[in-house]
Amino acid sequence: MNVGLVGYGKMGQAIEKILLSKGHSISKVINIDNADEISEMTPVNTDVVIEFTAPESALNNIKTVLGNKVPVVSGSTGWLDHYQEVVDFCQTQGTGFFYASNYSLGVNIFFKLNEQLAKMMNGKGYKSSMVEIHHTQKLDAPSGTAITLAEGVIANTEDKTKWVNGKSSNPEELEIISERVDPAPGTHDITYDSEVDTIKISHVAHSREGFAQGAVLAAEFLAGKKGVFSMDDLLKL
Repeated sequence: MNVGLVGYGKMGQAIEKILLSKGHSISKVINIDNADEISEMTPVNTDVVIEFTAPESALNNIKTVLGNKVPVVSGSTGWLDHYQEVVDFCQTQGTGFFYASNYSLGVNIFFKLNEQLAKMMNGKGYKSSMVEIHHTQKLDAPSGTAITLAEGVIANTEDKTKWVNGKSSNPEELEIISERVDPAPGTHDITYDSEVDTIKISHVAHSREGFAQGAVLAAEFLAGKKGVFSMDDLLKL
């Protein structure tokens, strides 16, 4: 495949390394210095684009590439209020879009474990809360992974109706505490606490490689496809 990279931070560089090791080619790299060249990626030179950028630029980047009829794999977070807008736009453009808040196989298994545990804990009298820890370069809080985990809890319990970023005295709100500590690549802890005991599940990422590998697998999956996809489609979890 010829793969375009939009975003060339530590994640983009890790993705590039894996792509090249698997025999793929890099059609173009877009970063802050040449952001205006993003429109040069077309189906003539690029099979799929992998986009990992900041929240404030992600939406425009995604729509620009989709508007050029090039499929996009996005791992950017902090823009999901516009997710349906991108889905609708992708469908009008007749191309492909793949989004995940986290591309790690382990995290996606953790998502399913979280949903199952939430069902089991429903109505048992435990107070649920979450802590997520990332490196200081991660600008959005809570993380997209934490939001996905929170949505999994809320969908499977009756006592939580929304999440909040920070402490809360409202029992219907799921607390997400966000910490930014270098060089942590990503930790997510979900706790169920009662007067008599505590149950906790945790996922700790040791490096970015797991995320980068998943993004490359998603690009290989998406190339040549039309429609909107997620890690459930890729992994069949």
